[in-house]
Amino acid sequence: MKEFGLFINNEWVDAENGESFVTVNPATGESVSRLAKASAADVEKAAAAARQASAQWAALHPEERGRLMCEAARLIRERGEEFARVESAETGKTLHECRTIDIPFAVRAFEYYGKVMTGFQGEYIEVPQGGILDYVSYEPYGVVAVIAPWNFPIHLMTRDLCPALAAGNTIVAKASSKTPSTTSMMGEIIKDAGFPAGVINIVSGPGGTTGNAIMESRNVDVVAFTGSETVGRQLLKKSADAPVIKKLVLELGGKGAICVDKDADLDGAVNSALFGVCFNQGEVCCASSRAYVHEEIYDAFMEKLVKRFKMLKIGLPSDPATNIGTLIDAEALAKVEGYVQEAIADGAVALCGAKRYTEPPCDQGYFYEPTVLVNVREDMRAMKEEIFGPVLMVTKVKSLDEAIGYANNTDYGLGAAVWSENPKTLYRAGKLLKAGTVWQNYNVTSTPEAPYGGNKNSGFGREDGLHGLREFLCVKNNMQYVGPEYENFYGFKD
Repeated sequence: MKEFGLFINNEWVDAENGESFVTVNPATGESVSRLAKASAADVEKAAAAARQASAQWAALHPEERGRLMCEAARLIRERGEEFARVESAETGKTLHECRTIDIPFAVRAFEYYGKVMTGFQGEYIEVPQGGILDYVSYEPYGVVAVIAPWNFPIHLMTRDLCPALAAGNTIVAKASSKTPSTTSMMGEIIKDAGFPAGVINIVSGPGGTTGNAIMESRNVDVVAFTGSETVGRQLLKKSADAPVIKKLVLELGGKGAICVDKDADLDGAVNSALFGVCFNQGEVCCASSRAYVHEEIYDAFMEKLVKRFKMLKIGLPSDPATNIGTLIDAEALAKVEGYVQEAIADGAVALCGAKRYTEPPCDQGYFYEPTVLVNVREDMRAMKEEIFGPVLMVTKVKSLDEAIGYANNTDYGLGAAVWSENPKTLYRAGKLLKAGTVWQNYNVTSTPEAPYGGNKNSGFGREDGLHGLREFLCVKNNMQYVGPEYENFYGFKD
């Protein structure tokens, strides 16, 4: 079992109260790591260390910050298999997904942002007033706290940490207490890469204690949070009540939809729907849990879809043949079960799945069979709320316009997908679908190089790409008088 203290000012320290907690493999019930449990006082120590280091870090040339970030990327890649195994053990996701997505995306985030800041420029502005030089500069806010969720621990941590770091901010990093180990392992990487003390500080512990301390700290300027809508709303309220209002970058929940037109590539659309809701056991904020399929291809689509759902192999995350791992815990399993059972009681029909999977060796975990529901209605709770499990609800539609109307009928606005072989149809759907990302003949994928984020109850602000970098840069306008004589506005004379 791995053991981690708190990483503050480049030192591993125990929690001030001496408390610790243990993480558990949700597939087997075995212990994974023991970590120091941060108190509010520990969080403030981390924030104070970040504040102390902020001026020195901001003063470094972006090229030097980038060099350290690229070295961190190299070290994570070097230890990639170790990171993948620890992340798989804590999350219950397949080892294959950790090896091919979670860890490589963390490496790419360090590399991309380690290089892009060197080309980021300010702006010169022509103004009508004579004798005025006006220019815009982009400066770090100071200290950024990054609060990451449990479903993609190090990927979603680095998605905000890396642009904030590249921009010249120092960091307080707090991972979910369900899956904190790879973030703590990142502390080892930061020290080995040669980062100055205090630039990145890592605390672990329950969200209530650590989250409240982060929001109340005068040493934290920006909070980047990925997680539930409920917690996002709480952070908004806490920011308003804090001694100094904090800027928030929020990536919250979603209720994604995939719209399949009559001319779609059938195999591609089916595979897209399958991946869109079963990837990471459906524990994805932008999962496509609703499918709207044109009536002309509905029967053929459903035949292929259900067949392929049944082909998915449920198993232990460490098994290379496993496609579907375990949900994160008993609460998550009960939540998924509740949505499905309620929908069926309300008239929905399950074409496959709709039950727990308890065959050995999966009898100790929280496995749920991939599920397809039809005969669903828009007013069902399962069609409105985030399920966070491998459950797809399919509706037959008469036109793509009808599908888009249904897809937009949600309080969320994170992601949506459309399938068609007509480029004009794809362009039009891209304009009409109300989501931060619209996948066209694609689904549920992001990249460090392009912006990602939501609208409405899915949050605000953007991560990834240059847009993600700008979230952590403060805009400053500079007006310099360079004329021959400053205007005597009041007409005074000696």
